[in-house]
Amino acid sequence: MKQERTALASAFIADGAWEAGCDEAGRGCLAGPVFAAAVILPPTFSHPALNDSKQMTAAQRNAARAAIETHAVAWAVAQVSPEEIDRINILNASFVAMHRAVAQLALRPQRLLIDGNRFHPFEDIPHHCIVKGDALYLSIAAASVLAKTHRDAHMEALAAQHPEYGWEGNKGYPTAAHRAAILRAGTTPHHRMSFRLLPDGAQGRLFE
Repeated sequence: MKQERTALASAFIADGAWEAGCDEAGRGCLAGPVFAAAVILPPTFSHPALNDSKQMTAAQRNAARAAIETHAVAWAVAQVSPEEIDRINILNASFVAMHRAVAQLALRPQRLLIDGNRFHPFEDIPHHCIVKGDALYLSIAAASVLAKTHRDAHMEALAAQHPEYGWEGNKGYPTAAHRAAILRAGTTPHHRMSFRLLPDGAQGRLFE
């Protein structure tokens, strides 16, 4: 018997404050930027398929993206490049991407809801870290969807320039085929050189 999914909450604190949900996409990838989104939703927003973006199909994510971008009070998407990731590390890059997204919002939020257990404060806006928040709160789920869909589209565009890596399918994640392509063809400016790009014992070949 199929278990019904629990409805996501519309607010972390029901005090009428503008809450921006924040999430990132692409932390574990070998190539491409890390993306983040910030979304402020109206209290009445709902979408039947909206959930943690990883639990949604591509068609569901794209439909939800259209609804979010149409009906959100404010939304923004930002990215941090592979070069920046290599310089400041992926955790800090994720925080920077979220900061950039919040800074681009047309409306300043009064509270930030962060997916995960760590965050660097942004200016003087109070924040709350929520583990698996993208499966609990609509605004974080919405940010998850925007970050994922915008990043996927970016990687698909890069795939046209570098077809040998299969980014239209793997989106830069460390699949066996992606690593085999790196071993065969080398790296691109879009690869994160601070990451373990190849299995143990093969990494040195990239720098020979």
